[in-house]
Amino acid sequence: METYQNFDTSLGRVSKIFFFLIYIMSKIFLSITKDKLKKQQEKIKKQLAEISNRSKRKGGYSYEAKFPEYGRSEDENANEVADFADSISLGKSLENSLAETELALKKIVSNQYGICEICKKKINLQRLGILPTARYCLNCKNNKKNGA
Repeated sequence: METYQNFDTSLGRVSKIFFFLIYIMSKIFLSITKDKLKKQQEKIKKQLAEISNRSKRKGGYSYEAKFPEYGRSEDENANEVADFADSISLGKSLENSLAETELALKKIVSNQYGICEICKKKINLQRLGILPTARYCLNCKNNKKNGA
């Protein structure tokens, strides 16, 4: 009986150590992810600054594509219009990426990071490692994509 009690006590210590290690690893993962997201945020802001002007609007900022000035010839004007259209599309994509990145950073601060917005279960760490802005677990993402 005494051996069993010692074994049971040892298991209790091992499980405490195990859960402590998981806790430390999750804190490290969050710290690395937060740094990655902040770098991504700065990169996106720099890209947006190159192609658009930032203006203050209700609830935050918006970005409007800069119209390029290449010259006065018809060819140059056509290039300006084509590049402007590309800038509008790229700007919208970058704005969406910036919003997703900032949302992920807010979720880290509020301890909601890594929780699926639909089913409220934890999102797989591999998924978060690949896509740090993931808002849904794979099951819910697939269901949403398939219209279920």
